Amino acid sequence: MLFTSYEESIEWITGRLQLGITPGLERMYEMLERLGNPHLKINAIHVGGTNGKGSTISFLQNILSAGGYSVGTFTSPYIVNYNEQFSVNGNPILNEDFVQVVSKVKEVVLEVEKLSCGAPTEFEILTAIAFYYFGIYKPQDFVLIEVGLGGELDSTNVITPLISIITSIGYDHMGILGHTLRDITKNKAGIIKEGVPIISAVTQNEAIEELVKVAKLKKSPTYLLEKEFFVEDFKTKEGELFIFCSPSQKIMHLQTSMIGCHQVFNASCALMAIELLQEKKIISVSEKVIRKGLLNAKWVGRLEKLNDNPIVLIDGAHNDQGIQSLVKTIQQHYGDRKINVLFSALKDKEVSKMIGQLEQIASTLTMTTFDFPRAHTKEELFELSREYEGNTKIQFESSFQKAISDICKKIEKNDVILITGSLYFISNVRKYFVR
Repeated sequence: MLFTSYEESIEWITGRLQLGITPGLERMYEMLERLGNPHLKINAIHVGGTNGKGSTISFLQNILSAGGYSVGTFTSPYIVNYNEQFSVNGNPILNEDFVQVVSKVKEVVLEVEKLSCGAPTEFEILTAIAFYYFGIYKPQDFVLIEVGLGGELDSTNVITPLISIITSIGYDHMGILGHTLRDITKNKAGIIKEGVPIISAVTQNEAIEELVKVAKLKKSPTYLLEKEFFVEDFKTKEGELFIFCSPSQKIMHLQTSMIGCHQVFNASCALMAIELLQEKKIISVSEKVIRKGLLNAKWVGRLEKLNDNPIVLIDGAHNDQGIQSLVKTIQQHYGDRKINVLFSALKDKEVSKMIGQLEQIASTLTMTTFDFPRAHTKEELFELSREYEGNTKIQFESSFQKAISDICKKIEKNDVILITGSLYFISNVRKYFVR
């Protein structure tokens, strides 16, 4: 049955959320075979890691697009519009194309859910939509694919890409990926394919050891930050300035618009990937194009400024490692101002560790909730932060809209409002501000 509207097609996909997360690739292969194996028809770059996936994809997409290539991206979750998860050269695919592709995918979903492998989940359907759109419906020169969860059993892990990238490793989704850094790394390293180069900015020794071990087994050339490629002379300004060094080149005075040293590491992974594509003569881009692409790259919801007076920043940091990078960046760029933090998180996150990090920069810290099935309630956040009981800077408010209003009434000139803790949360906040 064909969908008649964009809204109807989204409603059908989101209705699959009730199926939860079911790791495994059997359902994907069944769907893709019925769709004509579109995943075999794309020139993909596969990007995994705990944090930094979206930013790395943005750097890559902007450089390749500036070089005249058509670039599809599949990322999640969305912040503004549902179909932004599927973009071409940074623009969400058209609503009418989305409806046509979802209608096609629904046909195979109805067939597959009758099989013993079970019903495809929401993310598996999104992945099938991406592969069909970019592989058959409207092919692109390159497709940048973001891993959804982990790596080895993630529904995107059916491709053999040109290059694999693992941005960083941290503690997240431990109920699924494991409780040690080695276990988490082993799972994420599952995206490494036989003979396919792997690029990574992972810093922890045990994670590097595990990643290199998997790469050797797969005979995959390995390019590690601070071993095969380097960032030098890092300086903080409105964006970030740095020098990129690799086995074959040194590019001076590069600049990004996205702030934070973690963004420089993400940019360096993208630059290493561009270099490998150039060496293989798959692409040809000038240094001018590289500079333009880096500077143009932006990622909605990553230290995005929503307002100037007062300064309101939203950031999708949603785990301990992400909050750590956020805190460091805020100290570098807004260290001379009072920071008023508004925080909410999902139930599978280590909230107490995240609060502990934010305490370092917060003049006030307000805990709140939002309309999402997995969001912590105000009461749950209160329980999780009991160790901070008596700390006058921490407050609780059920309505994030009221919390924002209250903070705005109390803050002084030059204060900053920082809203963080969950990508789903900042998506809600962003819509509220736009309205």
